[in-house]
Amino acid sequence: MSDTYQLLIGGESVVAAGGYDVVNPATEEVVGTAPDASVQQAQDACRAAKDAQKAWAATSMEERCALLARYAEVWDAHKDELVPLVQAETGATMRVAKTMQVPQVSARFRRYAQVESNLIGVPPAVMPTTALAPGGIVGGVQHRAPVGVVAALAAYNFPVTNMAGKVAPALAMGNTVVIKPPTQDPLATIRMAELFSEAGFPPGVVNVVSASTVEAAEAITTSPDVDMISFTGSTGVGCRIAEVAGKQMKRLLLELGGKGAAIVFDDADLKTVVSNVSSTWTFHSGQICTSPTRIVVQRGVYDELVGKLAGMAPHLKVGDPMERDTVIGPVITGTHRDRVEGLIESARADGATLAAGGERPDLDRGFYVNPTLVVDATNDMTIAREEVFGPVITVIPFDDEDEAIAISNDSPYGLYDYVFTADTGRAMAVAKQLEAGNVGINTLQRNHEMAFGGFKYSGVGRDGGAWGLYAYSELQSIMWAG
Repeated sequence: MSDTYQLLIGGESVVAAGGYDVVNPATEEVVGTAPDASVQQAQDACRAAKDAQKAWAATSMEERCALLARYAEVWDAHKDELVPLVQAETGATMRVAKTMQVPQVSARFRRYAQVESNLIGVPPAVMPTTALAPGGIVGGVQHRAPVGVVAALAAYNFPVTNMAGKVAPALAMGNTVVIKPPTQDPLATIRMAELFSEAGFPPGVVNVVSASTVEAAEAITTSPDVDMISFTGSTGVGCRIAEVAGKQMKRLLLELGGKGAAIVFDDADLKTVVSNVSSTWTFHSGQICTSPTRIVVQRGVYDELVGKLAGMAPHLKVGDPMERDTVIGPVITGTHRDRVEGLIESARADGATLAAGGERPDLDRGFYVNPTLVVDATNDMTIAREEVFGPVITVIPFDDEDEAIAISNDSPYGLYDYVFTADTGRAMAVAKQLEAGNVGINTLQRNHEMAFGGFKYSGVGRDGGAWGLYAYSELQSIMWAG
């Protein structure tokens, strides 16, 4: 791996105003030095994207999509370099890095390399004569036009995968982009941007600005050269972006926090429940916004489910993500570990019981948290209200269906909820009453062609599949009489 990285502005590698160390969360060793851009450099990147946008939009979709397909090939050719880099800076287990991080980038670029018409046909309408115009048959099409310059800011848990889901559809629709990688693990995303030149993209179409300061980030989100902001991350930052962007009427796509509720009825297959909800522990140390972190369990199976989960937790190996039998690696930083531990302590203080975990693993280095099971909880506790983003499951009992729905909806978030029951008719009826953008029935599996996004403080807008093309375009109605 390189130990120095640069900004990419207008097709040129640019030495940043400063730099900062990126730390491996498993070893606490320095992975590399990230460029720390100045406000002026952030503004320069936005201007470069603006200068390149008209020519890129004038390029046919066929040509743009061919370059996306070429990029997927280039990315795959560099996978042996990229997997260890992504693993080192994110702390993901090697299995996650090899299967869910790096290969998903090329998969997303190939998805949006499929050429689709920018025109949507509309049936003609017979319109009467009015004071505005003579009557007649009015035809029309709806044209998906590019938004312009898109600022893409991704989350630290899946930095390159998340960024690919933004950049690929944005480019396909004729937008240029300014990439702002997550501060904690920006290096692979910087490398992602560099590879666009190797794939043959014109200068300025893709720019990357890494920065650790709020000032540099806000220079991007407030730039008059930026037309749209696509952000994945915390609700607090998302609200700030919405505040500053609203003053300039920028288009927004915000995928924010989650506090997913998994409703478990007493007729559910508990083996299926355990294998699914335990992903909060076993998948990237619980650093997933779609995790079922609140398990809302009917009292008839409450004790049995708690017993199964409590019995499972001690057998999940916490430690070096490079070792094949490791299940739970570190969380991203020491500061974040402190926050997770503070929330666990708040559960104790609020009167909940820890049926598993709660103590720090006995490891010499790294930012580790043991899988923790909070029981005897109520939905008004801090642990049930705030997004933990770590390997912590909170279990809350309920008596009847209405209570389960009320508990699940009693949250500022609404990203992803789940329903587990043998009665699929009841599952569908309950799903429709949940205030969440996504609901899984007896599964955590995703369908990536479905619209993805949240209700309430979980965000604004939808992407995924063809919805991603809509997200990064403006719908223009074009009409004629004939």
